[in-house]
Amino acid sequence: MKLLNHTLLYLSVSLLAVLGLWALIFYFNMLEEVKDSIDDGLANYKMLIIYKAQKDTSMLSSAAFGAENYTIREIAPSYAIQVRDSYKDSLLYSERLNSYEPVRLLTTAFAAEDGRFYELKIISAAVNKAELIRKLLLSLTVLYMLMLASIIAINNFVLKRIWRPFYYLLNQLKKFRLANATLFRPATTTVTEFRELNDTLLSLLGRNLDTFISQKQFIENASHELQTPVAISINKLELLAERNTLSEEDVQTVAAVIQTLESLKRMNRSLLLLSKIENQQFAAEEKVNLNEVIKKMVSDFSDLSEFKEVQLLLLEDGQFDHVMNKDLAEMLVMNLLKNAIVHNRPNGTVTISISHSSFTIENTGEAAPLDPVKMFDRFYKKTADRTSTGLGLAIVKAITHFYGFSIEYHFSGNHVFRVGVTGQGS
Repeated sequence: MKLLNHTLLYLSVSLLAVLGLWALIFYFNMLEEVKDSIDDGLANYKMLIIYKAQKDTSMLSSAAFGAENYTIREIAPSYAIQVRDSYKDSLLYSERLNSYEPVRLLTTAFAAEDGRFYELKIISAAVNKAELIRKLLLSLTVLYMLMLASIIAINNFVLKRIWRPFYYLLNQLKKFRLANATLFRPATTTVTEFRELNDTLLSLLGRNLDTFISQKQFIENASHELQTPVAISINKLELLAERNTLSEEDVQTVAAVIQTLESLKRMNRSLLLLSKIENQQFAAEEKVNLNEVIKKMVSDFSDLSEFKEVQLLLLEDGQFDHVMNKDLAEMLVMNLLKNAIVHNRPNGTVTISISHSSFTIENTGEAAPLDPVKMFDRFYKKTADRTSTGLGLAIVKAITHFYGFSIEYHFSGNHVFRVGVTGQGS
């Protein structure tokens, strides 16, 4: 979830809680105010009725609520003394509405001029709580929607403008490459927090760049310094083996040493390649047709496949294009295809299937699956083949990770590797 939407979610939930609490408090306060207002009206009406009843004794025989909304009945003096003014909510049947309607009822007692005591009950229309709640909820819903729409508008126009330096920095970090550090440009802003973020990022990236340059120089120097004496040693040993002064056993020993040095040479080259991939030194990218790359690799490995007595089958069900470094694309296919041929059996097959978003390399090899946990680790070897450096699948994993590819392996009697665009099927 994006930051702005995350903020909007919290604001909308908080607003709903605040409005709900406010509505609850408003509802009870309003009821109290309405009741107080009605009770004041009933008290005034009571005084008016008692005053009139003292003058007009005919009013003392009102036994039912009529148009005047009051009743008067005679009561015993002992009971009259106990009566106090009381206000309460009640229900009264309405013939017009054919239902019971809420009313506010005042009960009191008074003494007439003839010395008798009377009970007076007065009613007044009260607030319909159910109707009040319904209208209040409707009003709050409309208010909430309007406020939410306002927040969304503010979120999209105001907050986006405020957070623009943050998104600018985020975009710069996505494009940043250690191999080309000049691509990072700090945001122009007057906000203190964003200026501190600018300074922190510049400091952090500067330290990382210094470390990267030091490591890069060390790896390149170490690789070069190692490659030169290894090449010289191989040349001298080859010259020594060509002399006729060595016995057959000595020649075999020299050949074994040359083979070891050749393995060291390949390992040095592979480790240097891995380091360059992980340090993102392959910056040049273009739209690469993986179909053409695979066809080229199949042609290049045709001699090796004939020597190993392995048949190569190519099936195309679509064109797989992807923006990447062409050299890395060739290394990716080369390592997978070479492994499939080298670790195959005589009269075996290697089937390469290509779709619009993936390619699969399936080979007939050993009747046992590779270790799915260790297979992409550096120097992992299933066999004791001395010509293998154990870095081929590590290079494959590094390239797929660099370009966001998915790489899957499963064993179905054959060894199957599938490389595809993440989130897309074959």
